[in-house]
Amino acid sequence: MKLASFLYNGTEYVGAAAGDKIFPIPGITCMEELIRRGLPGELPSKGLPMEDIQLLSPIPRPSHDVICLGMNFADHTNEAARFHPTMVRENYAVYFSKRVNEAVPDKGIVDSHPDVTKQLDYEAEIAVIIGRDACQVRKEDAREYIFGYTILNDISAREVQTRHKQFYLGKSLDSFTPVGPWIVTADEFPYPPKIGIRCFVNGELRQDGNTSSWIFGIGDVIEDLSAGMTLSAGTIISMGTPAGVGMGFTPPKYLKKGDIVVCEADGIGTLTNTIG
Repeated sequence: MKLASFLYNGTEYVGAAAGDKIFPIPGITCMEELIRRGLPGELPSKGLPMEDIQLLSPIPRPSHDVICLGMNFADHTNEAARFHPTMVRENYAVYFSKRVNEAVPDKGIVDSHPDVTKQLDYEAEIAVIIGRDACQVRKEDAREYIFGYTILNDISAREVQTRHKQFYLGKSLDSFTPVGPWIVTADEFPYPPKIGIRCFVNGELRQDGNTSSWIFGIGDVIEDLSAGMTLSAGTIISMGTPAGVGMGFTPPKYLKKGDIVVCEADGIGTLTNTIG
């Protein structure tokens, strides 16, 4: 099932998308409420034409910072080492977070922040949505805690990231977290998922990977994180990006105003954003 947040006549709703219609779920004010309460046994029969609504990011204003994995694909680890020579991944996952005041939806604009960065970059990723509070979860049981999957573009200001010797500021500028177009529920995929993930910039294929190549899988990550912190229902965990980011090219291919970035994932769809 594809679940989306959207505006209709100025009011925010959550609904199930199917074909060219979206079916609002009554009594639900936001996606995080739906995740906590669970899917209704029966969806409404009356839908709205997709052309009549404004699609939002599925979780427009996350309650917590997004948790991200760095260098979770071996090929990206190699290209990142050229940019961050002191960052060496050994036997443990690299975690960082992104502050998200408001996630950018499909077709939304990413602010290039030209006064802050000249090295704007993209990272196409699959994000996992936690379905219920997770504390001290064994990796063997992690599947039970997954609500669904979506696409996340981990926009990054590379020189800011390097200057501060950590990832938070360079990845947390306003509009740096496009997410969407919707959440596809976990039952639509085998576990562990094998989802192809690609990124195109102005039609040029830049990234082409598959979640089967993750170094640390969902079970590893949920077990690791939940050992000492509770992952609340609705938590977004972005699982890392494959090789082909802008900084990995010689010379680098950073984003500029007017560029169109399309992140594409099998079974989910496309997340398209323009750099403004």
